[in-house]
Amino acid sequence: MQPELLDGASAEEAAGNLRDLDRINRWFGGNAILARKLAPLLARKPDALILDVGAAGGDTIRYLARRFPRARFIALDRSEMLLRQAGGRRVLADACAWPIARGSVDIVICTLFLHHLGEAEVVRAVEDFRSAARMAVVAVDLQRHVLARQFLPATRWLFRWDPITLHDGPISVDAAFTKAELRQLVPEARVESHAPWFRLSLVIESGGKKSVDR
Repeated sequence: MQPELLDGASAEEAAGNLRDLDRINRWFGGNAILARKLAPLLARKPDALILDVGAAGGDTIRYLARRFPRARFIALDRSEMLLRQAGGRRVLADACAWPIARGSVDIVICTLFLHHLGEAEVVRAVEDFRSAARMAVVAVDLQRHVLARQFLPATRWLFRWDPITLHDGPISVDAAFTKAELRQLVPEARVESHAPWFRLSLVIESGGKKSVDR
């Protein structure tokens, strides 16, 4: 994967890109898909403890906290600069050097995180997430598709995307997985594609049984 500009950006330089990512998740399906996957889990345990891996500035947590006010959240990210903005309970750590104890949270979530990993790293990360989660692992990420790659450049004048967004977005799409690829990497998961958002969701519930596709 090519380097993304956000990785080396200062807080001031990153601010516009973080606002764009929040807009993209709110307007183009990411947050809604995640909330829909969490809803049946939180119906069973409304006060579940949820770990958000790659939480960045905490926008996803803030969205979910409004949707599920009894749920409890922990933000995990390797960037101290981004994590300062998250508020609440936070863990400064690299998810690839997994720091979370087995069975210590109810649900592990991540959004726009898996595409930063190689195939072997995805397999290892999901294993780590499962070890920590008593109830489930829920991930939402990009789906690699030519139309998804063209979206940001094609709409730059309409949405006035930040330069970092325009640079990093196509790189992220190129690094993302298809539904078939993610299913092959994590065969025990339920993997779904979500039109027209070019998003994939991955859900693994505790108990060892593979979920049936819907």
